[in-house]
Amino acid sequence: MKDNVIAKNSSAFRDFSILESFECGIELKGSEVKSIREGNANLKDSFARIEEEEVLLYNTHITPYEKGSYFNVDPKRVRRLLLHKSEIRRILSRVSQRGLTLVPLKFYFKKGFVKVELGLVKGKKLYDKRAAIKERELDLEMKRELRRRR
Repeated sequence: MKDNVIAKNSSAFRDFSILESFECGIELKGSEVKSIREGNANLKDSFARIEEEEVLLYNTHITPYEKGSYFNVDPKRVRRLLLHKSEIRRILSRVSQRGLTLVPLKFYFKKGFVKVELGLVKGKKLYDKRAAIKERELDLEMKRELRRRR
């Protein structure tokens, strides 16, 4: 079954090296799900933190549902991510290492449920970003040359 990507955190792919990714559920209110179905989710500047053996998602903006009236909630409220305890413990041991962070990479639907791809990331230095851009440009040039020769 094809996953429907709702929102992608493009700055995470640019600013971080993704070491590992996890699929997890998210605890939402009904009006938030309707808003997400309309594509009103923004992952920019969002991050996750483990507190008291729970994974919490911060700074994720879900625009209030237009027809939600008093059912709407705060667009930037803290949301709980749903993972197994063993996964949380494994992530906690990795995050305790210096320089690693949890960042949501994308929101998508899977079998009717909203899922979050959570990435364990390490920040890139400026020279790493330049190297990635250079590598991408070289790949493009190679593909163009191969296409031209055919």
